[in-house]
Amino acid sequence: MSSGRSDYFLGVDGGGTGCRARIEDADGTVLGQGLSGPATTRLGIDTAWASIARAFDAAVEEAGFGPADTARVSAGIGLAGIGRKGALEALRAIAHPFASIDFVSDGVGACLGAHSGQDGAIVIAGTGSIGLGFVEGRDLRVGGYGFPISDEGSGADLGLKAVQLALRAHDGRHERTALLAEVMQRFENDPMEAVAWMDRASATDYAVLAPMVMRHADQGDPAGRRMVQSAAEQIDTLVRVLFEKGAPRVTLLGGLASPLEPWLAPDVRRRLKPADGDAVSGAIILARRSARGR
Repeated sequence: MSSGRSDYFLGVDGGGTGCRARIEDADGTVLGQGLSGPATTRLGIDTAWASIARAFDAAVEEAGFGPADTARVSAGIGLAGIGRKGALEALRAIAHPFASIDFVSDGVGACLGAHSGQDGAIVIAGTGSIGLGFVEGRDLRVGGYGFPISDEGSGADLGLKAVQLALRAHDGRHERTALLAEVMQRFENDPMEAVAWMDRASATDYAVLAPMVMRHADQGDPAGRRMVQSAAEQIDTLVRVLFEKGAPRVTLLGGLASPLEPWLAPDVRRRLKPADGDAVSGAIILARRSARGR
């Protein structure tokens, strides 16, 4: 780790669908940005780092930085899957061109950005779901242990329940609605096609069905409405538990946040706070803290 001066700050948000990087100066002026593909330790440390490097290389190039400028950058990296055993140690062992570098999970990065580095919490409702935050030095976590054993109220969970109910409707064990008919059409109305799909389906594959569930629910489909209401109740619980654990503010994030928000309980909707910034902003806050701590 270099002991050089930090005049610039790099934030990287590495997620399962893509990676974003941004360089700012000490006043917060954006100097360069970059994008790349998925960056998650699930793909392997080398693959994740390669994606991070492509994103920050693009940001460095846009900023017009040479090696001397890059050596004055403090970097903060928010990365999906950083909690996997050995991941953080492996990342810290990789050579880098910056004055300093620090890593957190992509969720922590998003929480830092949502509350400008202050105490608070977030609930992420996307492919998966989780509640996390920090209060007076304590880390908060609720759920988010992975699909299918956890991640209630997520897109993957909605997709799973849609397939389960569609199969029951196909057998005559449940009322056949427009939503459940459309789900079965994806499997050519053949339960064995659904079984073959299940054998190789990931959480992301199940989550692909979530927009269909939301669409039918908004159109009044009774099965869709029950599923979405149940998902909203799970998100309500995550939010309430975070407040019970001492979070002074909670923000709802993720691809399902906007579609699900109208379905949340009124008391939960009233207490939610809009995000101050994104996960890249959170990574830059991490970079600034690291620079001050050196």
